[in-house]
Amino acid sequence: MDTTRKTTRMTDRKVILSTLWIFAVFNYLYADVMTLFFNPALQPEEWKKLQSGYVGAIHLTQGFALATAILMETAIAMVLLSRVLPYMTNRWANIGVGVLHTAAVSWSMTGGALNLFYVFFATVEIACTLFIVWYAWRWPRPEGRALLVASHPDRRDADELTPALNGVHYPDGEGRG
Repeated sequence: MDTTRKTTRMTDRKVILSTLWIFAVFNYLYADVMTLFFNPALQPEEWKKLQSGYVGAIHLTQGFALATAILMETAIAMVLLSRVLPYMTNRWANIGVGVLHTAAVSWSMTGGALNLFYVFFATVEIACTLFIVWYAWRWPRPEGRALLVASHPDRRDADELTPALNGVHYPDGEGRG
């Protein structure tokens, strides 16, 4: 059993997922910035609608702004969480947040006339978050996890494998150097 190689693959997967979230966040940001420049609501004839609190059919309220802020924060947080969460929590967080963002971007495509650049960015964002979901779904269970859970049934988070299960052997036999 080559646990060093398996541990490296788990770390690589965490880095790849974190990098994918960075990629998604930059696409969200750039699409939003470009939308500000090319938003028809910013044209003089639409300015009155915007001042009344509407962009198209969407009513811009404090609640709407908070909901979109929370949505964006989940993607930003996944950059860090993908690197630090233990295996099972990490896997399900990536799947859940990936599905949430795929649904949100898909929903954003349903309202009225869209700019071509927005369709392009949305397609890239959906492809990225679907890949995140698929990649996290296909994440294999680390070796030794089932053994650790079986030997410590009261332990809910068995993702931090003991040194022996990671293939590290210490001279004093107690897991210390």
